[in-house]
Amino acid sequence: MTVPPEFALGPASITDALYESVRRRIINEELGPGEKVTEARLSTEYGVARPTAKACVERLVVVGLLQRSTHKSAVVPTLGTSDIEDLFTSRIAIESASVQILAAGGKVPAEAEQAQGDIELATERGSYEHIVAADIAYHRSLVAGTGSRRLVRMYELIVGEIELTMGRYSAHKATSRASIPEEHAAILDAIRSGDPDAAVERSRAHLVAARQRLLAHVSND
Repeated sequence: MTVPPEFALGPASITDALYESVRRRIINEELGPGEKVTEARLSTEYGVARPTAKACVERLVVVGLLQRSTHKSAVVPTLGTSDIEDLFTSRIAIESASVQILAAGGKVPAEAEQAQGDIELATERGSYEHIVAADIAYHRSLVAGTGSRRLVRMYELIVGEIELTMGRYSAHKATSRASIPEEHAAILDAIRSGDPDAAVERSRAHLVAARQRLLAHVSND
């Protein structure tokens, strides 16, 4: 069977490569809301074994990029206003706890510093796709930097939906370029200065603003 070039997988772990390819297609809305993503479909499109396709679907379900009811095929979720409100309630709780812990130690994780630099560079270049990727890496690294396995585990349960909303609604495009790196830098400054209250306040303000940008896009759809 000949696999289309756009679905050809690289030499990395087949399961990981398949996951990354399908993840990008969902985030970029090549696979739209409500579209079925079955093991049989992925097996055919990518020329992989059914167990590999099944593992990929299950992983996408875990991170929220696919939804599946009992005895139903997995589908790309449709996220409405209530979903976004609920998602950000969870985000604010997890990320507030994370920056508070980090600020108490006054140390910014190296991965967050790197992600901040990537945000600034991508913003300067006007590369929306890279802004989103760097933004996700930034927030993920703050949670991981706490060293709390439970916070990380909770965050991993929602990070797929975070990526989904950022990619689908393009909310970063609704704000000025300068504000994106500035909001993120302000959080790191508070952590670096050892001010937990300021870190929490700036993190919450950033996420509340992001939520409002997303909700504005949802209401306009």
